[in-house]
Amino acid sequence: MADLMNLYQRDVIQEIPEPPPLYSTGIAALDRSLGGGVPAGSVIYILADPESMSEIFLYQFTQPRKTYYFTTERRPQYLIQDIASLGFKIDKITFVDIYSEYYMSPQGEMIDNTGNEYIDAKIVELTEEHLKNIQRIEEGESNIIIDSFSFYLSLNLNPGRIKHLLNTIYEITKSLRSLTYLYGLKDTHDRSIEHEILKQCDAIFDISLDKTGDRVQNKLAIPKIRGMVPTTEMIKFKVEDGIQIDTSRDIA
Repeated sequence: MADLMNLYQRDVIQEIPEPPPLYSTGIAALDRSLGGGVPAGSVIYILADPESMSEIFLYQFTQPRKTYYFTTERRPQYLIQDIASLGFKIDKITFVDIYSEYYMSPQGEMIDNTGNEYIDAKIVELTEEHLKNIQRIEEGESNIIIDSFSFYLSLNLNPGRIKHLLNTIYEITKSLRSLTYLYGLKDTHDRSIEHEILKQCDAIFDISLDKTGDRVQNKLAIPKIRGMVPTTEMIKFKVEDGIQIDTSRDIA
């Protein structure tokens, strides 16, 4: 038995892969704060205050490499308008229009599928089909952005179905060695489900907004990032032409 265990341990050690390369987020100051970027193959959960304009992070994350952008909240043309208005390029972005599949009829009319368990299950299946298709065709460096993952958490589905979707996202991200960003809103979902997601994801970007006196301050915390040492300080940022990181980090 001991010999078998030693053989197994040797095999496991021999199969340890090289550390993944670091990919730029598209925000140079953030990359420096992280020590060069984020490990390839990471699933990052963006836990966002809806008042913080945190979606600008998503727009800037599209800039370094080809990005598959799943949009569940708006039609792609509105996102294109917002991304371009900040001076960002859109030529590397491929939109996956989940919004229209769920909220619009083939004739272009708005429909109400809220709470329809059958339709909700089908939209998750469609999302997984798109992800698997990306896995089949993609060969180079890429991002996957899901804006928003809160959409899926609000569907009329059992938690096991959401877990299956998350597992699919995770495995495909590892297979492609891409960066996948899941955008979720704070204080919106069942805490037990949210905790399961935070546990599985490789990194957490926690975006908050503080209102003190006559000032509003946006902050980013990164309490978890597998394969690296997480930052221990709050990172201040403001939204101008994209995300501007305050590198002074002088928060009391």
